[in-house]
Amino acid sequence: MGKRSRQRQKNQTPGRDRDSAGWGAGYADIVKENKLFEHYYKEQGLVPEGEFEQFMEAMREPLPATIRITGYKSHAKEILHCLKEKYFKDIQDLEIDGQKIEAPQALSWYPDEQAWHTNMSRKIIRKSPLLEKFHQFLVSETESGNISRQEAVSMIPPLLMKIEPHHKILDMCAAPGSKTAQLIEMLHADMDVPFPEGFVIANDVDNKRCYLLVHQAKRLNSPCIMVVNHDASCIPTLQIDSNGKKDILFYDRVLCDVPCSGDGTMRKNIDVWKKWTTSNSLHLHGLQLRIAVRGVEQLAVGGRMVYSTCSLNPVEDEAVIAALLEKSEGALELADSSADLPGLKWMPGVTSWKLMTKEGQWFSDWSVVPSSRHTQIRPTMFPPKDPEKLASMHLERCMRILPHHQNTGGFFVAVLVKKAPMPWNKRYPKSCQLAGLINKGRLLSHCKEKKLLFPGKIKNPLHCRPPPSKKMKLFGYKEDPFVFLTEDDPVFTTIQSFYDLSPDFPKLNVLTRTHEGKKRHLYMVSKELRNVLLNNSERMKVINTGVKVWSRNSDGEAFGCAFRLAQEGIYTLQPYIRSRIIQVSVEDIKVLLTQENPFLSKLEDDAHAQAKKLGMGSIVLKYIPNPNNLTEPQCPIQLCGWRGKTSIRAFVPRNERFHYLRMLGVEWHQPFQLLMFREIYITSHFLQL
Repeated sequence: MGKRSRQRQKNQTPGRDRDSAGWGAGYADIVKENKLFEHYYKEQGLVPEGEFEQFMEAMREPLPATIRITGYKSHAKEILHCLKEKYFKDIQDLEIDGQKIEAPQALSWYPDEQAWHTNMSRKIIRKSPLLEKFHQFLVSETESGNISRQEAVSMIPPLLMKIEPHHKILDMCAAPGSKTAQLIEMLHADMDVPFPEGFVIANDVDNKRCYLLVHQAKRLNSPCIMVVNHDASCIPTLQIDSNGKKDILFYDRVLCDVPCSGDGTMRKNIDVWKKWTTSNSLHLHGLQLRIAVRGVEQLAVGGRMVYSTCSLNPVEDEAVIAALLEKSEGALELADSSADLPGLKWMPGVTSWKLMTKEGQWFSDWSVVPSSRHTQIRPTMFPPKDPEKLASMHLERCMRILPHHQNTGGFFVAVLVKKAPMPWNKRYPKSCQLAGLINKGRLLSHCKEKKLLFPGKIKNPLHCRPPPSKKMKLFGYKEDPFVFLTEDDPVFTTIQSFYDLSPDFPKLNVLTRTHEGKKRHLYMVSKELRNVLLNNSERMKVINTGVKVWSRNSDGEAFGCAFRLAQEGIYTLQPYIRSRIIQVSVEDIKVLLTQENPFLSKLEDDAHAQAKKLGMGSIVLKYIPNPNNLTEPQCPIQLCGWRGKTSIRAFVPRNERFHYLRMLGVEWHQPFQLLMFREIYITSHFLQL
């Protein structure tokens, strides 16, 4: 490894600066040219006449930096206010290294000005002293999960899903998780509801990428997300308890953002220029179709599935949709989403396309493909031949985003609505039904009636059943178990009395990650996710679920409870806590977040009086906005803290501290001990303060 690295350094171009390429840093030696790519897309006619040169010029330009404000509605509004009033104003009319810096512009089609783009490269943002504050803001807010650096076109699929808080959602190929984060935010549209009825099951086939997905999802601290690790093309069917009986879990929404050749990402993934060939699409088409088929199988009737790729190639786009519609025999319909994102420019899906091999040989119909190519080129890759059938599919309802129209990456998206069960689910009865018919000697008459074909004689009637499912193979790390607590678990005795939990607190939704020994952390999931977990432990590999609400603090036993509150789950848990709450003002929060262990007397009179009435131990610090004072934050703030003997302390991770201080108008740069604060846990020395 060392030799290879030294050799690579020796061969690098002298004076090459990694940052000089902006978004394409590290790829300066790659020529942004691919004759086969140009020839292929010219022939396909996807780009409007007279625009092909603009299209290619845009593909060679670096992708603009794009950010999306994440988090839940009231907090997102505060971040937006902070961005517009403080940072964007400072950027206006700046000129750096001879380049005029444009102030960030809101994406016209993204609701509520929650997404912005700018022509600034990474180098400029990182290196310019004039933009230092803005850079610190971006880094800090990204780490705390309040801002997501997400490509503009990547934001489109979740918006077209039309998520409601009660929806059960499957994200089939979810890593790295930016779209998953959008889905979670939409579930929590109402911050006053700690447990929405809906949930997101986010899946990825790559075990390592699943942990990246967990990192993204954890920033949103939701009890309604579960990360699982499966091949999306055969993701297991899950069961749930419904009115006392087992039922199949069908999803209200499915996001099918499939693996693709990625030629729409050439502006940021520069190596695609060198690696692009038509073989990539031909190899991926079958997998994409299998994943899409599995998605619609798991979709509830009346539900919506969004199929998307970051490829412009019809073989990966319209061909998959056409094959899916044909297989569905009318059970699926392409939805017209033309009015859903006003301001977004897109091209309608195409109804004719051709295939090309990497050698440059073209095929416009399956009938002319030589048999030697049949393993590589399949019939589903071509447009349907029947004009009537093709017209009924309404492929023009698909949306293709071209880079030069709004300075974005390339993208394809289609919205499918399920009108009826898939025909193969209706056509074949369940094995137990077949067994009953066999035993009654009515199998043949049933088959004739239903037009089912069973070739040859059935020697053993039970052979018509599907084979028993194989035991699931687990790859990657072995995860700790998910163990739900019972209502009478001894751990609740002190927690219940110490925090005076309300009677409707859902104890059954609390879980831990160990069968034996002391419970270190307690997590909460929604009732619906608990149902999924309890009924499918043998069917699926769960990587992570639940939001941490309590952590063991052995020294706390002396003060009445061994578990202190965790900041991650405070917004989920606080509605059920009826004691240990101190209502604080803006000035109190400033003190708590900028001083390590302020004395109780540093609080304003009202908060000081409340604190004096409480014994030592874990507390909730709660700020309630005053609608009559618009100079103060208009969103609720809840912090975990510790009431010591003579002092008080906020237990808040470093970047969250910066986040809340910015919302209060404080720009904090002092290195001081704050930078060394650990998110968790204090020594017994501090407990005694």
